[in-house]
Amino acid sequence: MKKIIELKNISKSFDGEVVLDHINLDIYDNEFITLLGPSGCGKTTTLRIIGGFETPDTGEVVFMGENINEMPPYRRNVNTVFQRYALFPHLNVFENVAFSLREKKVPKDEINRRVTEMLSLVALKGFEKRSVLSLSGGQQQRVAIARALVNQPKVLLLDEPLAALDLKLRKDMQVELKNIQKATGITFVFVTHDQEEALSMSDTVVVMSEGQIQQIGTPVDIYNEPENAFVADFIGESNILDGVMLEDYKVRFSGQTFQCLDAGFGKGEAVDVVVRPEDVDIVPGEKGKLHGVVTSVTFLGVHYEIIVDIGGFKWMIQTTDFVDVDERVGLYIVPDAIHVMKKSKYSGMFGDYSTFSDEMEEIGGVEIEELGEMELESGSGHE
Repeated sequence: MKKIIELKNISKSFDGEVVLDHINLDIYDNEFITLLGPSGCGKTTTLRIIGGFETPDTGEVVFMGENINEMPPYRRNVNTVFQRYALFPHLNVFENVAFSLREKKVPKDEINRRVTEMLSLVALKGFEKRSVLSLSGGQQQRVAIARALVNQPKVLLLDEPLAALDLKLRKDMQVELKNIQKATGITFVFVTHDQEEALSMSDTVVVMSEGQIQQIGTPVDIYNEPENAFVADFIGESNILDGVMLEDYKVRFSGQTFQCLDAGFGKGEAVDVVVRPEDVDIVPGEKGKLHGVVTSVTFLGVHYEIIVDIGGFKWMIQTTDFVDVDERVGLYIVPDAIHVMKKSKYSGMFGDYSTFSDEMEEIGGVEIEELGEMELESGSGHE
């Protein structure tokens, strides 16, 4: 694929606070790429730098071989759909989409053709004369997308455009956006903090934290082969344990030695071990290598979410098989369910699911005690 955008050693600070820390990223033609991370990780600033709304402190923004650091937004072959769609309330649907074409003095026949094509693409044919104020949130978003695409940009930037929609509509629009991207062949750069959104829509996911890129890969690679504890924890649910790599394909954690599929680590090297909740089988105690007590069971419709205490570490297991609280169980883990990672600055920050049990009980206990004290004080005041 042809490279369209290169971000080279980009840094950006606001009021002395580093928001982007020497990031490098290549974006390709006809790619749906998602910048994913928590609030404050730098993903929106990255998008704004690509769009020309911010200028990097250091580094280069290269668009199809040309440095565009100083190029204003209106001269870049890039359009943006913001979280707030910024539609013109006094114009109908057709005129909202046609606005930029009229500004550019595009011939009337071409305006009619291009606007009609775009409204058909976003499933708004027949809505031309509607007031944008009469549209639903999803329909308004489609107008904003059509308005951005009618200019035929090389790249479309989307800054959390689904955030204001309800769950079902958001899922519908995820499918719509992917279909629109495929139909147009335009490169989409999408920003979100929603992991499911990123995994379901993207060709490439860029996971960011603290102004740095933690991992770039396909959704499958990001989920199955996280590079550090932050990525493993942020993308889906993960049991993350301290381990030791004994030798290639053999790792020790939770007091037991397991076969795995990982190699290339030093003998005796301390590592992080990831086991996804859906990859663990709950078995009778004698059939499991690990043994523990069930502390919590939550029914989620498709499966049960079960917390098992093994030596003080709270494992999460997702299974369709029911077990009861206080039941002693074994855990069975096959080699390809184990993923070994290098230690990083995020090691030890994520791991078990104690917040599903002890920590919440402690918090609840404190709240109950405080409530009791307040009631006693209130009662003594009335006497």
